[in-house]
Amino acid sequence: MIPHLAELTDDIAFIHSLTSKSNTHGPAENFLSTGNILDGFPSLGSWATYALGSENANLPAYVAIPDPRGVPQNGSNNWGPGFLPAAFQGTPLSSRNPIRHLTAGGIGADADRATRSLLQRMNERHQAQNPGNGKLAARIASYELAARMQLSVPEISDLSTEPAHVLRNYGADDESNPTRAAYARNCILARRMIERGVRFVQVFNGAYASGGELNWDGHSKLKEQYDKHAAILDQPTAALIKDMKSRGLLEDTLVVWCTEFGRMPFFQKGAKGRDHNPDGFTCWLTGAGVKPGVSHGVTDELGQKAVQDIRPLYDFNATILHLLGLDHERLTFEHNGVQRRLTNVEGDVIHEVLA
Repeated sequence: MIPHLAELTDDIAFIHSLTSKSNTHGPAENFLSTGNILDGFPSLGSWATYALGSENANLPAYVAIPDPRGVPQNGSNNWGPGFLPAAFQGTPLSSRNPIRHLTAGGIGADADRATRSLLQRMNERHQAQNPGNGKLAARIASYELAARMQLSVPEISDLSTEPAHVLRNYGADDESNPTRAAYARNCILARRMIERGVRFVQVFNGAYASGGELNWDGHSKLKEQYDKHAAILDQPTAALIKDMKSRGLLEDTLVVWCTEFGRMPFFQKGAKGRDHNPDGFTCWLTGAGVKPGVSHGVTDELGQKAVQDIRPLYDFNATILHLLGLDHERLTFEHNGVQRRLTNVEGDVIHEVLA
């Protein structure tokens, strides 16, 4: 089903015994992305950029690339800043849908530069009159970044400069499967973002829809639907990892493949699909700091429940932060009088998957 990714198993560390706190998509997506089943908490990418900042002054530090078919069920919660300053939210864009309202709207280059110069002087005067106003400073910084992105985003989104063999390896030139080609272009865009110093990049596969037609929610026709979705995911994802490895990017880039929960090991009544399973599922890691070729954790003989080295998603997120050079117990932010963190008051690093 996934022959291209199967070639990479020796480079991957699998965690087979993950568990979640919810079997419902929205809360489970929240728990995976923010460490809490409720809305209003910062995403992992926001925590990372809050702690580490940006390596490129002309691009967002955190980019979310939705699937060409649409956004996940909980949408921007998966890349939202929660109670962190708004400057740390993810910026959604894709090869098909670049950032909206970014162009100057028919204004000439000279007039645009003059306008930005005037705005900069006005903003500096206004900021001097309102010292210590963090929200004002963040808003000014975001507009200044948007101005710089008018030049940087069109360049990075233009895949016409990619060699033909790269487009072919990803499947981005495949006219027989337009969705796979669009997802492949998103994967190339992700690599280009990483090359240019974007700190945290999320690439989504699957979009919110009932019945599993646009995503991996295989309640009714699992085999039929998964064959279709795997054909979209497999080649571009494997090509992204191989491409990053060949360019030396995996030496200091962590790649995470994750899901909010797994599937039950038996059919649902009256259907050829399987229900949600938060009690034992698999995610994997590769790249910087990861021990390749490792399998950690075990489910029961049916694949229904984790029974050995049981790992809540708190542990998974703690491990990701550790691989980014961060201590999940020390990465905190005070909100409503409480020192909040991604892993709540839980989480242990999974040392077995570390190099």
